[in-house]
Amino acid sequence: MSGTNPTHRHFHEELSALKVTLLNMSAAAQAALAAAVEAVLQRDDTKARAVIAGDADIDHLETEVEETVIRLLATQQPMARDLRFLMAAMKIANDLERVGDHAVNIAQSAERLLASRLIVPVPELLEMARQARMMLADALDAVVRGDPQAARAICRRDDSVDALHQSMFRILLTHMMEDPHIIGTAMELFLVSRNLERVADLATNIAEDVVFMVEGKSIKHHAEDRPA
Repeated sequence: MSGTNPTHRHFHEELSALKVTLLNMSAAAQAALAAAVEAVLQRDDTKARAVIAGDADIDHLETEVEETVIRLLATQQPMARDLRFLMAAMKIANDLERVGDHAVNIAQSAERLLASRLIVPVPELLEMARQARMMLADALDAVVRGDPQAARAICRRDDSVDALHQSMFRILLTHMMEDPHIIGTAMELFLVSRNLERVADLATNIAEDVVFMVEGKSIKHHAEDRPA
């Protein structure tokens, strides 16, 4: 009588649970990022403090992923794509934890900006935050679906966030040249922009890990564009 090996079935249930944990981490990181940007724009100290306090939850999820991966590597001896997924999962969890850290950095900037006259280029900042969060959400969707083409498309979107970051810098530089008194505020806002740009970089890292997970091919540093 044929049937699925119970041990094999249990292993794949654990892999599915690991994907759910990564999705929960991503959702928490995205929510923290959104709240941190709102704290900047709305001068909301309560939101800023909530983002900072909530970072421990994201850290806990990273630890949960790491412990699960180590246990599965030790007990299941996975091969090929399953092994690549477990290795990628640990890296992805680390990248999501770093997204949470960038959200905390933005929230801390929000706290420091409370006493300042806000000169933030709102459209650019909102668009940067929107694109970075969408890249992150789409990258995790590509992880769950194992979609390397979607992952490659996410990598190409990083240039748009970089361009917005440069635009923010030019606008803030103009403000600083016109009024030296707001240099401190402008530099704080540049840090906010820099943190959002780093989130897009981390989403790109996750997308690159999807390609490795599915195809066993590295596309970091444009590796697949180089001649063999």
